[in-house]
Amino acid sequence: MTSIGVAELSTGQRVRLAVRDGRFNGSTAGVAAGYVQANVTIMPAAYAEDFRAFCVANPKPCPVLAVGERGSPGLPTLGRDIDVRTDVSPYLVFEHGVEVAQVSNLMSLWSGDLVAFALGCSFSFDHMLVAAGVPVRHVARHSNVAMWRTTIETTPIGPFHGPLVVSMRPIKQRDLERAVRITERLPTAHGAPMHWGNPASLGIADLSRPDYGDPMPLEHEELPVFWACGVTAQVAVEHARIPFAMTHSPGCMLVTDLKIGALAL
Repeated sequence: MTSIGVAELSTGQRVRLAVRDGRFNGSTAGVAAGYVQANVTIMPAAYAEDFRAFCVANPKPCPVLAVGERGSPGLPTLGRDIDVRTDVSPYLVFEHGVEVAQVSNLMSLWSGDLVAFALGCSFSFDHMLVAAGVPVRHVARHSNVAMWRTTIETTPIGPFHGPLVVSMRPIKQRDLERAVRITERLPTAHGAPMHWGNPASLGIADLSRPDYGDPMPLEHEELPVFWACGVTAQVAVEHARIPFAMTHSPGCMLVTDLKIGALAL
């Protein structure tokens, strides 16, 4: 976070404007309570249909919120003024599956051949958990959520494949049923948790060393509760080794104008 407080980031548009003019970057956990946040993946149009099919085949980690028109940086169904070239910070740039740069905007990298995807994000429901009396520590600490690559494989489509990524929230046993009940109504934000308890069942050896984000130690009577995570899409892009792609940095999301309640089942 830069020179602006969370209280000033009360809507999706305010967050986007702050990102555009350099007043805010980094993790969007805890900002714009009630607004839908999204993972962003951008790639050449030649790969877009396979990637869309990959997301459809793997809806838990990769729920599609919107797909841009070829060459357009807008996602009008998520916000009239959204510009995916400027409204996330930082972005990651990949060439043949290798991260080659981290940039604050995509203005110099954009072309008329690119297609942008917005995928659901669990940050969207964090405030619903808090409002229901389920503490969310990364929100309270203004930090990023902890994320890991698992040993569970996604369903491959075309060149896109790779392991499922999960995020983890420490939750007390007494709050678990409430957390499941709230999040299961939000499949476009990854829905209910896919696992809780022993992380070894997911191939996670050390909870103190996440692959992405910030460590979140367990406290007394807490369970590690794991949700599918949209960083799965980034990992699939890496494994696909397509010539060029761009994504948000894990935890640094596109904040939209949609309200999370509109997506609840």
